Amino acid sequence: MKSKSLITKLAKRFPKRIGARRDFLGIQINKLPTDINKIMLALDFDYEVYEHMLKEKPDLVLTHHPFIYGTFMRVKNSSPEKSKLIDMMLENGTPIYSMHTNFDAGKDGMNDALAERLGLVNVHPLIGEPMGRGGELKEEMDPVSFAKMAKEKFEVNNGWLINAGSKTIKSVAIIGGAGWYDYKVAKAEGYDIFISGDIPHHGRRDIIMENYNYLDFPHEIEKIFVHQMKKILLEIDPTLEIVIVDHEKEPTLI
Repeated sequence: MKSKSLITKLAKRFPKRIGARRDFLGIQINKLPTDINKIMLALDFDYEVYEHMLKEKPDLVLTHHPFIYGTFMRVKNSSPEKSKLIDMMLENGTPIYSMHTNFDAGKDGMNDALAERLGLVNVHPLIGEPMGRGGELKEEMDPVSFAKMAKEKFEVNNGWLINAGSKTIKSVAIIGGAGWYDYKVAKAEGYDIFISGDIPHHGRRDIIMENYNYLDFPHEIEKIFVHQMKKILLEIDPTLEIVIVDHEKEPTLI
């Protein structure tokens, strides 16, 4: 299909205005071709995805996390390896397009997909943070059983459970990625537990002091992006060829 038509349809569902103010959304490098028939999806763009790209020869690489997060020269100067990959992509000419926080916040985007994977019902945006989602379990669970279930659903090897609040879990709030600081929003809105990631030590101590339940999972749970985006793209145009690169794994637990 025409690239302009594809980008327009995606922008209607996930407009940049609903993303974070300082995010770096949209085209990351190189120009879009006139027509797009084959798309490669990945959570991030790295050397491994680059090798897949050389083999598959897609018209577009579509990632969740921005390949160039910041000004072009600042990113290029920040890492010799990143700079090398940028130069390789400039020579190759394949465009990379990012849908990040606009996909997190949009309907049927990241956090709706994560809530669906958990089996939540009555799902809706959080009042204090519309990017997040809140919903209910069909049946109550104790915090440990819920954490083990969630770990299996998200296909990760580990997570951190702070079991300091309600002894039963019925209502759940979630923000994929690094949204741990919004636990205050979830707590204020009455959710029994909040799920996010990338929490530092001081954040854990604050949650314990506030007698709340929090479940921290690796950022890699966002790999659900590639499967959700494939579904969305095929709804837009069933003739598109979609290639998924699902290669990211959380670090080894020692």
